[in-house]
Amino acid sequence: MPRPCTVCTHKDIENINKRLLGGEIYRTIADDTGLSETALKRHKSEHIPVAAAKASKAVEVAKADGLLEDINGLREKAMSILQKAEESGDLKTALLGIREARGCLELLAKVEGKLNDRPQINILINPEWIQLRTLIINSLEPYPEAKEAIINALP
Repeated sequence: MPRPCTVCTHKDIENINKRLLGGEIYRTIADDTGLSETALKRHKSEHIPVAAAKASKAVEVAKADGLLEDINGLREKAMSILQKAEESGDLKTALLGIREARGCLELLAKVEGKLNDRPQINILINPEWIQLRTLIINSLEPYPEAKEAIINALP
């Protein structure tokens, strides 16, 4: 059984989530909380969007709403900075603003369940499946009706 997430079980989880969403440096959060940078990175990429998207209890929904509010606030702030940078002709800051706005939009899409970046596995092209399928079909050679039924049933 895998170990529970050290960030999820931390007593200051809400503040840690806000700091992670705010883009605070992992090292700073790690130093303040005693958590590892790796745990913080993994938690941010795997648990914050999942927790918000799958919130089903009233308390979890309230926490998810707070996360959405924070993400939307960050997006608005990034867009405001981007607009000011464009107006002043500061292209470097404008590009940074675009990157941050994109990150906020991506996180928002993940939290809302509109973006799934999990890998998808196609078992039909897996060599082990092809070998097993061939073995099953060949072993049914003495039973032509069963063999035909299996061939028609398998993808």
